[in-house]
Amino acid sequence: MTSDPNAEEGFTLLEMVCIIAIIAMLAAVLLPNLSRNTSRPRLEAYAVEAASLLKADRTAAIRQRVQVATQIDAGGRALRSGSTGHILRIPDDVAVNAILPNRCNDRPAFSTISFFPTGMSCGGTVTLSRLSTSYEIRVNWLTGGVEIVPRNTL
Repeated sequence: MTSDPNAEEGFTLLEMVCIIAIIAMLAAVLLPNLSRNTSRPRLEAYAVEAASLLKADRTAAIRQRVQVATQIDAGGRALRSGSTGHILRIPDDVAVNAILPNRCNDRPAFSTISFFPTGMSCGGTVTLSRLSTSYEIRVNWLTGGVEIVPRNTL
């Protein structure tokens, strides 16, 4: 094999365009299949948002001097504000568990955490979990205070 001394080595523009087109096609096929699972920081953000919703309902109960009930739909992975109607939806890959009272103020509580004009509540705990990480959003029945407690189950 003889080589031509005048020939240049390298890639032509057409070859480069073909390579870029192949990479673009691979990206178009593979990117939608990347993991869309909830990350640990995003799980924490959902816990903070849930706690904020509960705190806002407590504040609304005190300011408006009425009872406000936050609806907790653990099976549907959603929390609904009793004061604004805002719905917080939790992704499918996050487990939602709720420990709620059966009765509140001598009435069935159903799936709610109620806040009273005094700031007190019936209490309850909502847990958001994914893999080995979970966050408990606790509502104190006596003070109505809301706190987030991280739990790692490794």
